[in-house]
Amino acid sequence: MFTYVIDEELILKPLMPEHAKSMFALVERSRERLRQWLPWVDGVTEQSHIASFITNAIKQGSDNGGFTAGLWVRDEFAGIIGYHEIDWRSRAVGIGYWLGEGYEGKGYMTSACRVFVDYALLEMELNRVEIRSATGNLSSRAIPERLGFVLEGVIRQAEKLPSGYVNHAVYGLLRSEWQLLN
Repeated sequence: MFTYVIDEELILKPLMPEHAKSMFALVERSRERLRQWLPWVDGVTEQSHIASFITNAIKQGSDNGGFTAGLWVRDEFAGIIGYHEIDWRSRAVGIGYWLGEGYEGKGYMTSACRVFVDYALLEMELNRVEIRSATGNLSSRAIPERLGFVLEGVIRQAEKLPSGYVNHAVYGLLRSEWQLLN
């Protein structure tokens, strides 16, 4: 993936090793909020953990298995969006994302998701995009809902977080539906 300018504030950039410091600092500042919904947060205790994540994301991209981008708001690292492993046989992919403290509620992630959905369905010619979110994470769930995804169901106790098990809302969008929406 190349650098993609969404607007005068928001830019998507492929993750690079030099982003580890900024990303770790954002996780540190946002730790309490992020740990409510993301199981990996408590395990990220030093910058080297982020560096390993970035290395793995770059490898996944080079293996044609998806890619991950950083969101930059006015030249500040603001969050992550990425494709989970692409299922080329079924032509389907999931999208995962998170934003750091202070960047939520401004439409940044909805704009970034729109770019990722467009790319997956129109450029990569995949047939299906899926987004899963804890049922209680209303901010995260609002993104696929704004973009026209269909709530397909709930998976019970899908993920263990520090607070216990959470259910996942599963949203799906098909290429034919996206073309009708746009």
